[in-house]
Amino acid sequence: MLEWSTEKQIHLSFNYLFVIVFGTNLPYFYKMNWNQLLSSTRTSSKTADSQKERSNFEADYDRIIFSYPFRRLQDKTQVFPLPEQDFVHNRLTHSLEVSSVGRTLGKRAGEQIIKKHKLTEITANDIGTIVSAAALAHDVGNPPFGHSGEESISSYFQRMDADNWLKKNCNPAEWADLINFEGNAQGFRLINQKAQGLMLTYATLGAFTKYPKPASSPKIESRVSQKKYGFYQTEQTVFETVASELGLHKLGEGSYTRHPLAFLVEAADDICYNIIDLEDGCTLGLISIDETIELLKPIVGNRFDRQKLDEKRFLHEKLGTLRALAINELINQSVEVFLANEEAMLKGDFDTSLTDLIPASEALSKIKSISIDKIYRAQIVVEKEVAGYEVLNGLLEILMGSLIGHLKGEPSKYHKMIRRTLPDFIQEAVEMPAYEATRIMLDYISGMTDKHALTLFRKLKGMVLPSW
Repeated sequence: MLEWSTEKQIHLSFNYLFVIVFGTNLPYFYKMNWNQLLSSTRTSSKTADSQKERSNFEADYDRIIFSYPFRRLQDKTQVFPLPEQDFVHNRLTHSLEVSSVGRTLGKRAGEQIIKKHKLTEITANDIGTIVSAAALAHDVGNPPFGHSGEESISSYFQRMDADNWLKKNCNPAEWADLINFEGNAQGFRLINQKAQGLMLTYATLGAFTKYPKPASSPKIESRVSQKKYGFYQTEQTVFETVASELGLHKLGEGSYTRHPLAFLVEAADDICYNIIDLEDGCTLGLISIDETIELLKPIVGNRFDRQKLDEKRFLHEKLGTLRALAINELINQSVEVFLANEEAMLKGDFDTSLTDLIPASEALSKIKSISIDKIYRAQIVVEKEVAGYEVLNGLLEILMGSLIGHLKGEPSKYHKMIRRTLPDFIQEAVEMPAYEATRIMLDYISGMTDKHALTLFRKLKGMVLPSW
């Protein structure tokens, strides 16, 4: 792999100088290059590891799948909070499926990238594994109860007024993190923690980072990668090192262009949640099989065979057939769009979701619209989202209240009792500065599974008494 060289330093220096002098709307002096973008060096070492039995990218995948944050996804909401049925998806099954689709996207695109750029030290399987590993980890930072949980955490801090002690003890960039909880940034934090981090390769970290900017950096409206943020202040230096090692273009004020493979990770996620959320909605009776067929027919195209579909006896067989055909077609179209825009990605000029440009984009938009109306806004989904919002808000009021009381040096007896219910590493957070202590408390709360959060809320509120 390409080492840190004089040539690389010159390229980066020219690029940064160009941004400072001319702004971010003009062409870049240089293109990113695949040898650097596919770095197998780890964040914990200066050189690539040498393993015969598996590649560093395969080791990344293994580290993620055996990690504690990934395992907790088995009881975190995808669409249907605390599902009583075992045949709808949770965050774990969703992540595994996104990873599978990502592997195929990466391998197919990788074959052409290797051929075009005459890469000799990388294989298509390596590129597929990078995308697969990043896709596997893409949701590890999601809190309990999905987007409802994110909103609950954000709103807790947003409600604090200007005289609040915590707000006065955070700088503006830190406060921007707290009032906009972001699962992507939380995921980047979890996999890069000093003590328990996964120490992944630079290539996998680059592909993982969907939004390469901090919360405090102004949005660039024309870029899909800038609509959210991807790392907290505590991990900004880590990401800047990743960006430097990969040669990502700097856009200014902490923002960077995406790693090209991040577009494939995003496409894998888009494909899965559109098709599989629809499948779950049909399974639960929120959308009829006939309507589901009509929504997927335009994607499947010429491969759609109504007679063969009618021969399937069970609903899950019909849905499985449609799902496989639709996903395969969306993979083919996404790879074509990726390859057509690969040069623009290397220049830092391309910044659009692949699934917005594929021929099936109109059909996907229709699925999104129907899913919002009939699935995401279904009464049972909304009711459980509201309940989840209240559970997390209640936990924040209790746990953050105790933490702030200790940080101020004015803990009440109640605050002291609450502190004793917490794990040791949370109890120790009271010795840290306000922002770092709050981040650790949010690691604890956002890391809970749905059931853990609900159980702890009930105990601390006195709704149920603890049992031996």
